Amino acid sequence: MSRDLILPNLASRRGFLGGAAALAAGATLPIGATSFAKAPLSNNQAPYFYRFMLGPSEVTVISDGPLPLGDPGTNFVGVAKDEVYRMLETNFLPKDNVVLEQNVPVVNFGDRLVMFDTGMGFSKAFGPTTGRLQKSLQEAGIKPADIDAIVCSHAHIDHIGGICTADGKANFPNAQIYISQTDFDFWTDESKLGSPLKVFVEHARANLLPVRDRIVFFRDGQEFLPGIQAIAAPGHTVGHHIFMVSSGGKSFAFLGDLTHHAVLLLEKPLMEFAYDSDPKQAAQSRVKLLGMLAANKTPVMSYHFAWPGFGNLAKIGDGYRYFAAPMDMLRG
Repeated sequence: MSRDLILPNLASRRGFLGGAAALAAGATLPIGATSFAKAPLSNNQAPYFYRFMLGPSEVTVISDGPLPLGDPGTNFVGVAKDEVYRMLETNFLPKDNVVLEQNVPVVNFGDRLVMFDTGMGFSKAFGPTTGRLQKSLQEAGIKPADIDAIVCSHAHIDHIGGICTADGKANFPNAQIYISQTDFDFWTDESKLGSPLKVFVEHARANLLPVRDRIVFFRDGQEFLPGIQAIAAPGHTVGHHIFMVSSGGKSFAFLGDLTHHAVLLLEKPLMEFAYDSDPKQAAQSRVKLLGMLAANKTPVMSYHFAWPGFGNLAKIGDGYRYFAAPMDMLRG
């Protein structure tokens, strides 16, 4: 090849590389020139729902919005506060405020729509970010009147709060409500209105009593709806349950409040949670059922884990580790 052919090519390449270097160095636009990259901040996230398949059935995870608890050293007890903070920092989580999600699965079995728990509803006891359920349902294209059944893990305010409006009107006019009788009796007991449980009892009564004629009680081990089995997990409340949800040979466990945090109450399942009615019983339920689910490799959905709360558990030492399932945004 002649030298005359090589030199122009080298000169062109040097010119191109020089221009690229200038751009990489952040060459500025002339004064007064328009920057087309400038755009206003949207201040919006995507709609707050996510779908995946369970065999032939479709699960839509709806959010009621984040629920901030505050200082984790106050809410998670039984170990030194410094240890709680260390666990959070090690997992790149803030140590000044624990923020829980509220993941509400709605399962479309083809012949019925079943929703698990209902969020905070009209209560703002944990701040303004909760109470989003109705908006999230609308974003997902699900009409409240189409919900056939509401399955309640327990009667705490952030799980039954969305059943009724503040004036006692049912938000889901065609739904039957399923809950354990022990939890219903405990949290609607009028005599507890003078106790420290007053706020929880008030909201349980406001949401459950107006629909009392639609409430059906289930028992431990009972398949009370096709594909839905109750499993007692007492301690967080007297009648707290988790549920095995099955369709077409596939299943997952809806954990309710078996564990509130994917790090603290999994790595140290005997740690206690301040909102448990019986913290030591809750810890024993947690150890027993997490062990069963991990051994069986049963997928889980947690009401309070990071959005959308679906994944798997593995035994690690004396505790467990949660592996979040990748979100599949291309399904369809």
